[in-house]
Amino acid sequence: MLKLGVNIDHIATLRQARREGHPDPVTAALICEKAGANGITAHLREDRRHINDADISRLKKQLKTKLNMEMSLSPDIVRIALRVVPDDVCIVPEKRMELTTEGGLDVYGQQKQISAVIRKLRSKGIKVSLFIDPEEKQVRASKEAGADCVELHTGSYARHFGAALGGRELERIRAASKLAASLGLILNAGHGLDYKNVKPIAKIPSMNELNIGFSIIERAVYEGLRKAVREMKSLITNCK
Repeated sequence: MLKLGVNIDHIATLRQARREGHPDPVTAALICEKAGANGITAHLREDRRHINDADISRLKKQLKTKLNMEMSLSPDIVRIALRVVPDDVCIVPEKRMELTTEGGLDVYGQQKQISAVIRKLRSKGIKVSLFIDPEEKQVRASKEAGADCVELHTGSYARHFGAALGGRELERIRAASKLAASLGLILNAGHGLDYKNVKPIAKIPSMNELNIGFSIIERAVYEGLRKAVREMKSLITNCK
């Protein structure tokens, strides 16, 4: 069965907008689990713009499914992963000024460094995934680096969904998926997937897990807003 990992970063983004203790991303993660999520993804960025160290520790302790920690190759972040020991780690490229991850990791060009980090993480029993663009050289380099899994970057496909370029990107993803499976790599995908574009990716043979966050949180805002307004209106009109 294809698994769903829910990224709860943007719950933490909302919390950080007011620097309050709520909304709590861990509470949100537990709700996602109860709703059927097979795992929770959280990106501990170097600048701690949303998820923080305490969130990662609490998620590890409280989740009943699994914690997939997205992270850069920063030595500081690697040390945290080795201490917390999440179930999975997904190594991603990270730029301080980007709003979200803009592309895949250059495993081909950083294979030696990545291999060293993978060995450290796997020594703790952590399953390691590499977030890569759907390119043959990156898939092969991921296998050579010792990764357990690749997560194919679907951002370009999602951005151009419904256009000719989107169709070509889908074919690239399918080809990379076939190669990854043939090499014995676990196959995941994510970035930009939503309620309109997810099915063609979900139908790819050997696909193990889709990691989706922003579109789910966006849908939750719209779906829950009517109920939230009605409950508040009821409280203030029936308080006497």
